[in-house]
Amino acid sequence: MCQNKEHCTVLLMAAGSGLRMGGETRKQYIDVKGRPLFTYALETFDRSDIVTDIMIVVPEGDQEYCREIVDTCGLAGKVRKIVAGGRERCFSVHNGLQAVDWPCDYVFIHDSARPFIDDDTMERLLDEVRISKACIAAVPTKDTVKIADQNGFVAQTPNRKDVWLVQTPQVFDFELIKKAHEEMVEQYDELIKKGVIITDDAMVAETFTGYRVKLVMASYRNIKVTTPEDMDTVAAYMKGWQ
Repeated sequence: MCQNKEHCTVLLMAAGSGLRMGGETRKQYIDVKGRPLFTYALETFDRSDIVTDIMIVVPEGDQEYCREIVDTCGLAGKVRKIVAGGRERCFSVHNGLQAVDWPCDYVFIHDSARPFIDDDTMERLLDEVRISKACIAAVPTKDTVKIADQNGFVAQTPNRKDVWLVQTPQVFDFELIKKAHEEMVEQYDELIKKGVIITDDAMVAETFTGYRVKLVMASYRNIKVTTPEDMDTVAAYMKGWQ
């Protein structure tokens, strides 16, 4: 758990449009056993001994709607703020980081569409971020991975033991990742011109700090709900949820 002088904030990212899920409901709000999907990760963080503060980042205009859900579910205890995201995920994270106005040593950035984050993974991430200042939840791939060329032919087959599938939370020293995101925002247009696409916060850290990002073993259950088919897996995992 967090040591006496440590403050650990979760940025729960729920600002996406969820277009790949189809339908009219954003995926973070999809009903799962009578409550929105995002509340399951929120519940884990709310009861965690590690987490001291929570911020939820939602689409512009959803702040009050999200607050009502949080209050109704009895999960408002650690929620300091609910803020609006930006035009891309990296800008949503930037908005969240800028809105933290309380003591924060480490920040856990987590996708709300991953409802099955567990306490053991959180403990391992905290232990590692104390040492490396930048670490991410991940699992080794079980499949062979192929790198394709621009025409769709196999260009390379990396050694499977070196390939990990990245998840969230991604955890950082707060000041480190805040400054990195500030630099990212300033240089974003230039990066796009160079064909650099920011896909996660680890990439922000890799690009704008001198720190390497450590992979931390997570759980294969920590899936991300992206397409309708993923809801079958969620339903199976939810059978044991109280």
